[in-house]
Amino acid sequence: MSTCVTVTLTVNGTEHQLEVEPRRLLVHALRDDLGLTGTHVGCDTSNCGACTVHLDGQAVKSCTILAVQAEGAQITTIEGLGTEGGLHPLQEAFWNEHGLQCGYCTPGMIMTGAALLAENPNPSESEVRRALDGNLCRCTGYHNIVRAVLSAAEAQAAVAS
Repeated sequence: MSTCVTVTLTVNGTEHQLEVEPRRLLVHALRDDLGLTGTHVGCDTSNCGACTVHLDGQAVKSCTILAVQAEGAQITTIEGLGTEGGLHPLQEAFWNEHGLQCGYCTPGMIMTGAALLAENPNPSESEVRRALDGNLCRCTGYHNIVRAVLSAAEAQAAVAS
């Protein structure tokens, strides 16, 4: 018999109250309880980064965080990054630079890249590679992924000036 607890999460700007087992991972709460399946489960061991979301503005692997640990947090998933009418500049850059192949790693790569650009709007290629080193692409699309992050940085700089 398991005891559930109530957890309040604000996901993509909407507050949700969920009844979860204390051992429920955040990734499963997002996917299974809230239906936000853009956050992928790749390994359940924090090695691949497919489950990366923003927790209070920081990129985190949601397979390493319990839902109860995210109580009261602001969470952004890939679904909350862009809008229905327009892609986020990083999503647009992934499209334009062919930064995706099978697409499985793409949400995690984009969320990690977005956190990098929020912290460092003009990263070097080596800084992008270092930021993405915790995310795996099984299709080996790294060159295009790095190019997409750098392209998004350029696009955001052009808009800002």
